[in-house]
Amino acid sequence: MPILLIIMSIACIFGIGGSSVIARMLGEQNTRGARTCVTFCAYGMAAAGMLVLAAGLWLLTPIAHLAGADAENIGYTCDYLKWVFLGAPFIILANGLVHIFRSAGLIREATAGVVLGNGVNIVLDWLFIVQMKLGTAGAAAATSIGFACATVYYLVVMLRRAGKNELFTFSPKALCITPAMALDVMKIGIPGALITVMLSVSNIVLNNHIGIYGSNAVASYGIAYKVDMFPVMLSVGLSQGIAPLIGYCYGAKQEARLDKVMRISMLNGILPGAAFVLMFLGLSEFFTAIFLRDSMLIAQSALFLRILCLSAPMLGIINMVTAYEQALGKAGSSLLITMLRNVILFIPGVILLSRFAGLNGAIAAQPVVEAVLSVICVMMYRANRHAAVQQACPAASSSDASGVVITT
Repeated sequence: MPILLIIMSIACIFGIGGSSVIARMLGEQNTRGARTCVTFCAYGMAAAGMLVLAAGLWLLTPIAHLAGADAENIGYTCDYLKWVFLGAPFIILANGLVHIFRSAGLIREATAGVVLGNGVNIVLDWLFIVQMKLGTAGAAAATSIGFACATVYYLVVMLRRAGKNELFTFSPKALCITPAMALDVMKIGIPGALITVMLSVSNIVLNNHIGIYGSNAVASYGIAYKVDMFPVMLSVGLSQGIAPLIGYCYGAKQEARLDKVMRISMLNGILPGAAFVLMFLGLSEFFTAIFLRDSMLIAQSALFLRILCLSAPMLGIINMVTAYEQALGKAGSSLLITMLRNVILFIPGVILLSRFAGLNGAIAAQPVVEAVLSVICVMMYRANRHAAVQQACPAASSSDASGVVITT
């Protein structure tokens, strides 16, 4: 799974980075530049996928050992990784093109590709694992084939629109990319990719601390974490969906509209988060009992869920400010938020809180860190907006003959 997440993070380099550049260019009415960026990202994802495929199959066993496989499970791990690497081009293209489609305004097509890929994956999981008894190889094959179906769908949509939509073309002639554009894509995309990588790192650290208290604690946290992913992914989806509009408004210099978009988006992130908090606080045992049978595990997992869910309203601020920084091309700020959230604040938070409050303290590290980070994000956003206003309306003071200060 960590290897699969790393492959998917490569897609974010071109997907998140490219969508930011494309949205800003469309706001500036630079359709030709946006088409060049779309073509560059598509070819870049395909080339990266082929490189991962070749390197992965060549170094299959060493990578399996690096991921933590031992003599007992090396065979299963290699079976899984082989099919993941074979599907690498499709995994990268499917996960990257969905961002490109959103930036181009093709929301319905982007959603259809996600539903198609995951739907095929679910059906093939049942067929390969339950019916054909293919085990881990079947699970990985279902994943890769699902992404392949999504990729084919996206490419067909691009092909059908190539003749009538100026953004899509398969012609290599459109690859007249400038170093500045490529750098712009990379400087936004790499921090976006690091979000996935750092999320894996932070989860490894937390799991190691929870593992001290036994396998039941790990299982209870795993269920609570997965249930809590509903408000998390809702917030992520909102921020990713709104990012192209932020970039467009910024490129078109529509400052008032940009402020309105951010206010409404943050509100629409905070309110559902608060609703999830109330629901999980009142019905935590109901949700965890769906996945567990042991009464002690249900109670422990419900407690973890009540702790984890407290951060849900803060996600509406953190994820929206992250999307804002990415959309405006502020790579440093976006990377800073990611590092604060998953490394700089989180890892010390887990260590200190687990030392003073035990297992519950380790679980509480997430809402504590995200409460602190939400305040930091608000400060960053207000500072950026103040700087933008100063840049748009510079105050130059001068004095007339009578000594009256005139501000322009």
